[in-house]
This record gives sequence, C-alpha cells and structure tokens, in this order.
Amino acid sequence: MPLFISLVERMSVVITLAFILSRSRTFRKLLQEQASSHQKLLLILVFGLLGIFGSYAGIPIQDALANSRVIAPMVGGLFGGPLVGFLAGLIAGGHRFFMGGFTALACGVSTTVEGLLGGLVARAYRRRPLPWPVAFAAGFVAEALQMLIILALARPFTAAWSLVKVIAWPMMLVNASGIALAVIIIQSVLREQELAGAVQAQKALKIANKTLPYLRQGLNADSARQAAAIIMEITGLEAVAITSGDEILAHVGAGSDHHRQGQKVLTNATRQALDTGKIQVAQTGAEIGCHHQDCPLRAAVVVPLESRGKVIGTLKLYHTRANAVGPLDLELAAGLGHLFSTQLELAEIDRQEQLVAKAEIRALQSQINPHFLFNALNTIMSVCRLDPEKARQLLGYLGDFFRRNLQHPERPVTLATEIEYVRSYLAIEKARFGSRLEVTIDVEPGVAHYLLPALTLQPLVENAVKHGLLPRREGGQVTITAREVNGEARITVSDNGVGIDLNKVTGLLAGNQANSNNVGLLNVHERLRLLYGPEYGLRFSLNPGGGTRVEFSLPRQSQAAFKEGVAS
Repeated sequence: MPLFISLVERMSVVITLAFILSRSRTFRKLLQEQASSHQKLLLILVFGLLGIFGSYAGIPIQDALANSRVIAPMVGGLFGGPLVGFLAGLIAGGHRFFMGGFTALACGVSTTVEGLLGGLVARAYRRRPLPWPVAFAAGFVAEALQMLIILALARPFTAAWSLVKVIAWPMMLVNASGIALAVIIIQSVLREQELAGAVQAQKALKIANKTLPYLRQGLNADSARQAAAIIMEITGLEAVAITSGDEILAHVGAGSDHHRQGQKVLTNATRQALDTGKIQVAQTGAEIGCHHQDCPLRAAVVVPLESRGKVIGTLKLYHTRANAVGPLDLELAAGLGHLFSTQLELAEIDRQEQLVAKAEIRALQSQINPHFLFNALNTIMSVCRLDPEKARQLLGYLGDFFRRNLQHPERPVTLATEIEYVRSYLAIEKARFGSRLEVTIDVEPGVAHYLLPALTLQPLVENAVKHGLLPRREGGQVTITAREVNGEARITVSDNGVGIDLNKVTGLLAGNQANSNNVGLLNVHERLRLLYGPEYGLRFSLNPGGGTRVEFSLPRQSQAAFKEGVAS
C-alpha cells in the first residue's frame, strides 16, 4: 500500500504537467495533424523529457525503480502516433539505461516498446476522441509487457522475479490510471478549446451574414460604419474600426472622440499592417502607437483587407485592457479579415460586371437606334413632297419616339410603354405601306406592367414588316400578342409573310451570320440573354399558314430588380 500511494503521488505530478502541455498550441496542432516536422520533433523531446522526469521521481526498490516513466511516452504515442511514441520512449528509455542497475536494459527496452505500443493503438483505433477505457487497457497491457521484459532480460532472474512480485500490480494499476487520466484531461481541454473555436466561428459567420448586404456595396463610409457596429455588437469588443488605405472610414466605441471618420490613421500598428500586409497584434497602448494622450485603447488586432491581391484597408479590433488579445481573438480577427476581403472582392467583381453589362447594353442600343433611324428617315423623305403635313406628323412620331427612348436608354421600360414605341414606329411604316400593312395588338392587362429592355419589341416588328411583308405585293398582317403563361410573360410577334429560313436564323442567333441587315434581331437576342440568363432569348418558328413567328419570355423574378432600376 505505501508503494501504491507513493506511485499515485508521482503520477499526479506527471498528470499536472500533461495538463499544462495540453494548453500548448503546438500540441493542439499535432492532434489536428497540422504540426510541422520541427513541431513534432519538439513534442518528441517534451514527451521524452517528461519520461526522464518520471525516472528521477521514481521510488528505489531492490536496486531498481518503481516509477511513472512510461506515462509520457505512452500518451505521446496515443496522441502523436507510432513515431512520436517510439522516439519519446527511446529518449526516456535510453536515459534509464544509462542510470544503471540490474533492470537498466529491461527498463530501457520496455519504455521504448511501450511508447511504440501507444502509437500502434492510436493507429489501430482511429476513433476520436480516444475512450479512456481504451487508454487504460493499453496502459495496463503495456505495463504487464514491461514486467515480462524485466523477467526476460534482467539478471539474476531471482532478483527480477522478486522485484516484479512487488511492483507489478501497483505500477500496472497506477500507470494505466495515469495514462487514462492524462487522456481524459487533455481531451477535455481540447474539447473546451474546440467549443470556444466553434463559438468564434459562429460569431464570424453571423457577422459575415449581417455585414454582407453592406460590404457588397463596396468599401465606403456607410458600409464600414454599419459593419463596425455589427462586429462590436456581436463580439462585445470595446472598439472596432475600418480604414480604406490610410483613411479612417469608421470607428465605433472607445476612442471615437479622436479616431474620427475621414482622418488619417493615428496608430503605428495600422501603418505596419498596411505596409506589410500582415496581421499586427498589439498588447499595450505603446504597441498600438496612438499619439493621443488620453487614448483608452490598450490592445488591438489589426487585419489587412485585400482585394485582388492588394491591401485596400484594415479591420481593427480593440480592447481597453492591456494583454487582452488571446489566440481566439486572433483567430476571429483573421477569419473576419478573410471573410471581409472575400466580400469586398466580390463587390468589386459585381461592380465590374455591372459596368460591363451596362456598356454592352449601351453598345447594342446604339446599334439599334441608328438602324431604325435610317429606315424611318427614308420613309419620311419619301412622303415629304407628296404630303408635307403628313411628313410633319411622322417627324413628330419619330421625335417623340427617340425623346422617350433616349432619356434613359439603359433602363427597362414597361411592356405598355414599349407598345407605344411600336405604335410610333408603325405610324411611320404605315405611311409607306398604306393599306398593305395591317396590325393587330393584343396585350393582356396583367402583363402590361412587365418590364423589359427598351427597344426589344420594335426590332422584331420591323423585321416582320421589312423581311416578311415587304417582299409580298399584297402586303400582309403583323400580330403582336402578350400573355401570362406559367408565371412568365410570353410575347409573340407573328406575320403571314414569306417566312424565314430557320437554319439561317440558328446561325444568326449563334453569332455566325450577323450582318448589317439583321443586327437588330441579334442584339435583341443577346440583350435578353444578358439580362435574364442564357436560357432566355428569341425563339423562331414558321406559322402553319405561312409566315414567321418569333417569341420571347420575361421571367417574373426579374421584375423586382427592374422596378428598382426604373425608380432610380
């Protein structure tokens, strides 16, 4: 019993050291299989030295030592794998060999074997966390193995047998219990840290979700102020600031009386983050480097914000207590910096895409307007001498058409407005065709409010008149219909003219046969696909009684965004 109690005392010291070790960031990385070779070597040395400590803390018995040496190499193997366990056991066992005694060789060999055994158990039992009964059983078997090695290698055998009878059960029970306790303590600490990390991750995701609508607008004073306030509310920090370059966009919380929007940054830590592109940690007011005499900020993490590989600003998290920045604060700051940088880069991509889209729409629009203008002027010129009053009316139609269209050429219009455009166009065309041109317009009231790009319908009507009806001596009829089908507005322009070669149309819409005669159709097709998606666009077919039918759809889900565009 005295030996048992003494071994428990020695074991408790080793367990305390194991608890301290579990606080090491390097140790956590090893458990997550993220440690570098250098860090693994460091841990091997630590476990080996703990094993050596166990030897020095041993209890002399019959020219040998009853000790807790095996706990450290065995735990090292259970958490770090065979290599860590084997080398830590080799260090501790080698040291024991040089301490001498008739069990020196046996203890040296057994310590090495037990460390390796711990690693093999970890490899065979991959479930994490490792259950403590498994750790206890592994330790018990390992210590029983040590007793067998002592009996096999220590001489004289009678002395070895006498020693084993005294130390076997106390060492097997105490050291197995110590190994199990070490596993429990280390895993509980790691679970606490994982839980804290999960809480920080939840905070980061919550912040990201709440700040996304603001940061997707880009980095400006308003988005920065809103984002900083959200971070401060969720994290409980004393102050949060965001800069664009070296200019303060927002600073909320402590120190806002002198860290003001529009000022240049006042702290050295921020300048270093901007210059180096690396996270800066300041644990004192002096390290922050604010030159204001009464600045309450005492600790900070300054994270550079990047977009397309360039530092465009910083995110700063402040405490009013010195040395308040811990590992979790650093991880949170790094995570927020990465999320914010990603959001800002997406905002810049969105902005660039919108500029490109607007530029493409304007370019397509500029091609359609001259195309229609050329034909309209030719028509008006043809009636100038015969009927000046009618020519004046037609010029009025043309002027009204372009006046309304050119006010906001990039903005969508309602279908009702587009129909008015078409009426103005047809008024001009009827001057050419007279009774040879008949037009029927049938629009359901429910779809008249749908929004579509300006000058979408007119080129289709023009194509029907010019290429469908004009080649026929007797002219023909153009029918425009708009219906709501399956939650979408379906708009059709149909004629009873000469028809169209569908193969040529397919090539045209693919961009393979575009020329000055059909640029209007191609541009309408591309604009519809650009605004609504590749599945939208013009669809051509032949009417059973002769002529061409072209239709397109307007998705209902696009209407809310278009309304905003019209209102702005």
